[in-house]
Amino acid sequence: MNPTSVSFGVSGGTLHGLRFGTGPRTVLAVHGITASAMAWPAVAAALAEDWSLVAVDLRGRGASRDLPGPYGLGVHAGDVAEVASVLRTDGDGPVLLGHSMGAYVSVLAAAERPDLFDRVVLVDGGVPLPLPEGADPDEVLAATLGPALERLRTTYPSVEAYVEFFRAHPALGPSWDDTIEAYVRYDALETTSGVRSRALDEAVRADGRDLLLAGPALDEGLRGTRLPTTLLVAPAGMFGRPPGLLPADAVAAYDAAVPALTVETVADTNHYTILFRAEAARRVAEIVTAEA
Repeated sequence: MNPTSVSFGVSGGTLHGLRFGTGPRTVLAVHGITASAMAWPAVAAALAEDWSLVAVDLRGRGASRDLPGPYGLGVHAGDVAEVASVLRTDGDGPVLLGHSMGAYVSVLAAAERPDLFDRVVLVDGGVPLPLPEGADPDEVLAATLGPALERLRTTYPSVEAYVEFFRAHPALGPSWDDTIEAYVRYDALETTSGVRSRALDEAVRADGRDLLLAGPALDEGLRGTRLPTTLLVAPAGMFGRPPGLLPADAVAAYDAAVPALTVETVADTNHYTILFRAEAARRVAEIVTAEA
């Protein structure tokens, strides 16, 4: 698919993104912590013709790289609400779709402005992540996102070298295809000194720390939701192996406690391929377009 560029006025400037398709029924898609709007082409391609998908580049990522901070889940949630208010037409709001950190942003956006959305789909995120008592959030962040943070600090000799770095990733390499490669190339920023990720280290660190500290607000938002909400879970994690990113006991507890929440595991996926593998992307699209 060939997306078109879109932009939205938000606090501090312009939030950029991509629109896939031209259908009148709309999905608003929010990507993960180091990702971009190009995380969504496989899902967009699986939508019916009367749907379109608007994917934003969050502050500090993709084409919104230069949109200034502050960062944090609440700031992103506010930006998402601004976009949703533009997309909402004739009383119909978009379906809010978030992956990884984007799922956490979606929980907060839906809690703050439930009037803007028809329903919510969370993909491998949204359930608060445990922060051990007394633990330093920065140390936990370094332990969990260490390789990703190192990538943001690294300059690569060429776009091809950047692509090859991703091709060697254990969660992506075995499923490599044109969609994943397009996602990586979109993130590659050519500079006078070499190629870097478009995701800003400053933004990722601020958002990652906030993610670890936002447990109470996320818990309140998830437990209090009245919007029909589906959580899709990947059984394998960020490095392509089980267990998944989300604690299974916490997922089960929210599934039992929140009447508006439905949980489904998408078989044979990891934290990334749940968006990229054709079968998984089709399932995400089916859930997104299902009538509440």
